[in-house]
Amino acid sequence: MPARSEQTKRAHTDLSEPIAGRLTLQLASTMESVSEIESAAEKMASAAGFDEDDAFHITMAVREAAVNAVLHGNEYDPAKKVTVAFEDNGTSLVFKVSDEGKGLDPDSLPDPLAAENLLRGTGRGIFLIRSFMDEVHFRQLHPGTEMTLVKHRPQTGASA
Repeated sequence: MPARSEQTKRAHTDLSEPIAGRLTLQLASTMESVSEIESAAEKMASAAGFDEDDAFHITMAVREAAVNAVLHGNEYDPAKKVTVAFEDNGTSLVFKVSDEGKGLDPDSLPDPLAAENLLRGTGRGIFLIRSFMDEVHFRQLHPGTEMTLVKHRPQTGASA
């Protein structure tokens, strides 16, 4: 079995090449970091062979998770980092986005589709993430929250 390439805890990465295997980044709590995370997710989804629509949805979901980590989790605190792990395990793409904030109870978020919340700005990111990904899991880190997003590759052909 070939060894997986792993690069960990870099402040900056060269994203000119497609991502294969596993990549972990630890970045500052800035919107520039969100853009870097978004770019890496887009490259990974494209390299994994997802069509343009699915690649866009994956990228949007990972971006929303990164924005939540920077804005709501770490509250732009320069002392706190966002950690993102990207993994292509052959059957799925797995993204883990972690912050060092006070934590998040996803069940406490208002339903963005409820009439009283239609004009509010909260809860929409998690709604989009859940809509675009096949699996979404939350884990409390004390401090912080880790959100795991999973997108399965489409089945290619029937198995006998």
